[in-house]
Amino acid sequence: MNQQLTGKFIAQLRKEKNLTQKELADKLGISDKTVSKWETGVSHS
Repeated sequence: MNQQLTGKFIAQLRKEKNLTQKELADKLGISDKTVSKWETGVSHS
């Protein structure tokens, strides 16, 4: 799966819901840095 494409998709959905990275992270029980890594395609998990 293309990490950059997936990251853009996550960012798009998050913005459509008017959530910050921090708000999304809190809902998922993860750090906002993890969300940022996902959205930039840096994460390997």
